[in-house]
Amino acid sequence: MRRFSVFRFNSRQPKKSGESMENPQMKSDNGNSENFNEKMISPTGNSASNIIVNHDFSNGLHSWHPHCCNGFVVSAEFGNLGELSARSGGNYAVVTNRTECWQGLEQDITGKISLGSTYSVSAFVGVSGPLSGSTDVLATLKLENHGSATSYRLIGKKSVSKEKWELVEGTFSLSTMPERLVFYLEGPSPGVELLIDSVVISCPSSSKSERARMGAGDENIIINPKFEDGLNNWSERGCKVALHDSMADGKVVPQSGKVFASATERTQNWNGIQQEITGRVQRKLAYNLEAVVRIFGNNVTTATVQATLWVQTPGRNDQYVGIAKVQATDKDWVQLQGKFLLNGSPSRVVIYLEGPPPGTDLLVNALVVNHAENIPPSPPPVIENPDFGVNIITNSQLNDGTNGWFPLGNCNLSVRLGSPHILPPMARASLGVHEPLSGRYIHVQNRTQTWMGPAQLITDKLKLFLTYQVSAWVRLGSGANGRQNVNVALGVDSKWVNGGQVEINDDTWHEIGGSFRIEKQPSKVMVYIQGPAAGVDLMVAGVQIFPVDREARFEHLRHQTDKIRKRDVILKFSGTGSSSLLDTTVKVVQMQNSFPIGSCISRTNIDNEDFVNFFVKNFNWAVFGNELKWYWTEPQQGNFNYKDADDLLALCQNHNIETRGHCIFWDVQDTVQQWIQALNKDNLKKAVQDRLTDLLTRYKGKFRHYDVNNEMMHGSFYQDRLGKDIRANMFKNANQLDPSATLFVNDYNVEDGCDTRSCPERYIEHILDLQEQGAPVGGIGLQGHIDSPVGPVVCNALDKLGILGLPIWFTELDVSSVNEHVRGEDLEVMLREAFAHPAVEGVVLWGFWELFMSRDNAHLVNAEGDINETGKRFLGLKHEWLSHAGGHVDEQGQFQFRGFHGTYVVEVVTASKKVTKTFVVDKDNSPLVVPIHL
Repeated sequence: MRRFSVFRFNSRQPKKSGESMENPQMKSDNGNSENFNEKMISPTGNSASNIIVNHDFSNGLHSWHPHCCNGFVVSAEFGNLGELSARSGGNYAVVTNRTECWQGLEQDITGKISLGSTYSVSAFVGVSGPLSGSTDVLATLKLENHGSATSYRLIGKKSVSKEKWELVEGTFSLSTMPERLVFYLEGPSPGVELLIDSVVISCPSSSKSERARMGAGDENIIINPKFEDGLNNWSERGCKVALHDSMADGKVVPQSGKVFASATERTQNWNGIQQEITGRVQRKLAYNLEAVVRIFGNNVTTATVQATLWVQTPGRNDQYVGIAKVQATDKDWVQLQGKFLLNGSPSRVVIYLEGPPPGTDLLVNALVVNHAENIPPSPPPVIENPDFGVNIITNSQLNDGTNGWFPLGNCNLSVRLGSPHILPPMARASLGVHEPLSGRYIHVQNRTQTWMGPAQLITDKLKLFLTYQVSAWVRLGSGANGRQNVNVALGVDSKWVNGGQVEINDDTWHEIGGSFRIEKQPSKVMVYIQGPAAGVDLMVAGVQIFPVDREARFEHLRHQTDKIRKRDVILKFSGTGSSSLLDTTVKVVQMQNSFPIGSCISRTNIDNEDFVNFFVKNFNWAVFGNELKWYWTEPQQGNFNYKDADDLLALCQNHNIETRGHCIFWDVQDTVQQWIQALNKDNLKKAVQDRLTDLLTRYKGKFRHYDVNNEMMHGSFYQDRLGKDIRANMFKNANQLDPSATLFVNDYNVEDGCDTRSCPERYIEHILDLQEQGAPVGGIGLQGHIDSPVGPVVCNALDKLGILGLPIWFTELDVSSVNEHVRGEDLEVMLREAFAHPAVEGVVLWGFWELFMSRDNAHLVNAEGDINETGKRFLGLKHEWLSHAGGHVDEQGQFQFRGFHGTYVVEVVTASKKVTKTFVVDKDNSPLVVPIHL
């Protein structure tokens, strides 16, 4: 057999029914966005959603398992096996070392099949090896149920001969759901290698066009949506429902139609009106909801009304999905709007309206739920003459007195000398060489309110979708006592926008740095400096607001990245004469960058195979959104739920994805269960210890990191109840229970200059205080929920935190913009800053899929699986951070290149042979020498 590049897997022994299957794998990380369209085209040309993960082996054998034999993938990078080429010019799988006809390649498709639906199967297959004539290749289903014999179902069979691809086809439908369902290809005689080019299993009726034809388009799935047929198909939820043509002596009448419904005699917030929509809502389709609602009675004038899904799935806890909220009033009808998607195949789905306080009636005039229209994204904003680096503040140097400035409130402004003559560091990092400042400052006196200070209108100077950096020198005058906050704020119409904050506790000059962006045309924008307590004088100098040139910063970061994330590599050849090496060609391909880039996932996500496919293909770390938090694992005392976390952990382990444990405790009181808050001190102390013991014993060695006590800069529930020592003791006990885990602090608003409670200086004090008490703090978590980021502001925070010598991770990174292109640029800012900083050792996104993120307009992938412009920017960066090289061996018998840290495959072709080798480039300053014996 010729030598060629392979992803190779060891043989596995037969397993008993019900046992889990190990998933050894090696994952390609090529970042090629063309491979990520999950709406597959089947070998027969039918467009549908393919439930097979990694259907074309572009990601090696991940999600596939050789059954009691060996398997590997022939890579498109390195040619083909024998005379049979891949049909599409891509990869194909080879199943070898087969000693029985039933040995082949399988994939677990449990949870991906809907009962009663007919699925089409098609796979291109071939054979190689000792065969004369032809042999049969079979497509088979294996159905496993605990306590009963495993059954098998033949789907299709095809006679196959060497040197030709054949299509094996068939269909199947299930009337009962097995506990485990496995698809596999088998059949050739022992010793014959089975070749597989691509596999598609799809339900044609689940394609978008077909689903729309069947009623998933504009048709409302709510029956009797305007109550024209009375209350038919509607029911009460813990209360009574009634129909009205008016209420309150004719003061309340329908907004449209002749009648409306009321949910009355409500004793709980969740009481309301509901309709079952089982069978009318389809998984993996996005739906829009619109309702017309109001409230009435009990002297309540305004209250929240919420639309919720109640979802029941066999073997799972009931799920409640919040779709939308609105502040309803007793004066008029309001519109409630939202969007939702179901990942799995539930047995029952009910939609209901709830929310107002007990005793208040909830009124509904109409409810519409239909398939969400696919709205094309907005184009990238066109910004004429952005004037990067040009300050939009009038008279910033104060050469013309206070001209352009005015006092906000009845304070007094005057100009004096004595402020710094250089730009603050963060502004200097963006602007480079700059003329000296004048040394003049505004002195603000007679401040009787915290918001009083110098102000300036900048409405006509701002451009939409440009990111602006904010910079100023500030100082406190007489009257200061203790720590004082100073803030550069913007009044954008009626909205307050934070331009940066600093905390001052002395009489020296301090830098304020921040950023902002305006995405809707305002009628008025005012910038003002505020913050110290009433009676405290304020000094302000060198105010700068300027649009940032992100591309110029990116170029700088590329050079920084090359220094810290790459290493020189020398491939050193032996085993043949130097003269014969001169014609030897070398091709080096990086398969995966070792820098951790992860994502948040939730239990409901992994019921969607499209979500799973994108996740396992593009991330090498994970964190669970809620499933490990105490309020999830023990919602009521003694009532434990670890199944969701177990399911997520199993998925990650099967795909060699590392995990962060988030979080053991959460110090913000609103996140603490009521049963915990009701405990006395002794019982709370015991509950805390039990939580540590239960969680870390159960998962010992399985989570690489733990966020021990989340958001201690913004909450202090446990410290307030149990004393200061409890925080350090949490770290100490966690370390004793699982010494292998790195223990992190984790908090938000650390890196953006907008929150003095968690500014880098305060965070450093906090970490040092924990360490002084003996807490084994091993890592610094920056959540990274950030708006309109500016590189130098983020880098400044990283530089300060870096002095502690602890690894820094962005643990919950997300950015938000209504424009996908701008959002993608924001994400690129954060990823490049992290990747270019030596103290940062990993980045975890706080999700990527629309409708399953904590912030709106933050997703990379749209609800139905289409990668948006932000996602394409992300994949482009991952592709940029892979190194490839090629050429000839030099006279010294070497081939040299510089590449990113990670896993590589090299192919060496001499006059007589082809040799492949896998090697790893790890972090080191000295060149890596890789010996290759020919």
